[in-house]
Amino acid sequence: MTPLQPPGPVQARDLLSLLFATAIASAQPARCVPAHLPDPQRLGRGRLVVIGAGKASAAMARAVEEHWTGPPSRLSGLVVTRYGHGVPCQRIQIVEAAHPVPDAAGLAAAQQIMSMVQRLSADDLVLCLMSGGGSSLLPLPLPGITLAHKQAVNGALLKSGATISEMNCVRRHLSAIKGGRLAAACHPARVLTLLMSDVPGDRPVDIASGPTVADPTTCADALAIVRRYGIVLPPEVRDLLDSGRGESIKPGDERIAAVETRLIAAPQMALEAAAAMAQGAGIPAHVLGDALEGEARDVGKVLAGIALAVAERGQPVTPPCVLLSGGETTVTVNGPGRGGRNVEFLLSLGLALGGHPRIHALAGDTDGVDGLEEIAGALLGPDSLARARALGIRPHDSLAGNDGHGFFEALGDSLITGPTLTNVNDFRAIFIDAPSRT
Repeated sequence: MTPLQPPGPVQARDLLSLLFATAIASAQPARCVPAHLPDPQRLGRGRLVVIGAGKASAAMARAVEEHWTGPPSRLSGLVVTRYGHGVPCQRIQIVEAAHPVPDAAGLAAAQQIMSMVQRLSADDLVLCLMSGGGSSLLPLPLPGITLAHKQAVNGALLKSGATISEMNCVRRHLSAIKGGRLAAACHPARVLTLLMSDVPGDRPVDIASGPTVADPTTCADALAIVRRYGIVLPPEVRDLLDSGRGESIKPGDERIAAVETRLIAAPQMALEAAAAMAQGAGIPAHVLGDALEGEARDVGKVLAGIALAVAERGQPVTPPCVLLSGGETTVTVNGPGRGGRNVEFLLSLGLALGGHPRIHALAGDTDGVDGLEEIAGALLGPDSLARARALGIRPHDSLAGNDGHGFFEALGDSLITGPTLTNVNDFRAIFIDAPSRT
């Protein structure tokens, strides 16, 4: 894309859309994966076995195939991705399954992956490709519980308002593949894990619930989270956690001592790419943070306060400028609406801004899916509230009913990208224009 160049009026929507596209492009597997691939000459007699899960995993697998310089016969594997996110590969099998609530296809894929790594030798190298969404796409339950149990718990967690770190702590202690168990199954083979982070803090144990890394949390921690959010567990799940049978692989376990983990894409990298694009367009950009968490509507109010201070007082920075942030907010679902944390953030932001004439915003998930909708997010303008009211829509009611998607869709302001084949969490950009000099 050609960056916008001053002089001339800045088209806010075009600028915001360009920044979002830049963030997504910076985290494409074709750009991030090749530099981290193993040298075939150092494999010796071993094989390269590629496994993985996540919304970006199929595109990561394709990048592996396109840049693998060793004999094709020594490359094989399987990765599982979200429905609609698959891409063609020759040597690596691509399976599609459900997200965010797991299904039987994901269960079968997880079983197949575990079977593939059971009889490897010390000469073999397992290349594990993990990205956001992997938790739901690898739903292999521990003995004593079923996929239906995991579906019920997952659904309750998604509605509870728990953070992604809290949700993944519970998931790890119900899983036969997460929390380091996949890496332990690969022993004695070497394991190299390439991570694309979609979680605040970029903690490997939280990316896809850490299938190849040690887990310092416990069943007691998982139970504390369940109590904190008032989640009712099926009796079998409660018994699993109470008994301690769900304990994951802990630091110091010799089976995972030689695992190497590399972070190849993260929210901060995407925000920095967008900031550089804005600077190139002549608009100062300020990154507020890559790990903002909390209720989406509360984060919306906070960022509205900052944006208004910039617009009206020139504090802490002066307009024109762009405020960028990432992270993963939460939504406690109380209404019948279509949800989506990015659109809920944006609607709350818009209500707090009150139609300020010089503030525009965009919020979207870099994987192209906000909540359960095939919609990445939306755009907000100074006239959004007025246009909605002219259509008979009451913005406060939309927010109370968790219906951000319905609100912005009615305005024609939904942000639809289709599967982006990457995932580095949420992207938020607020453009504050300078006061008119006339």
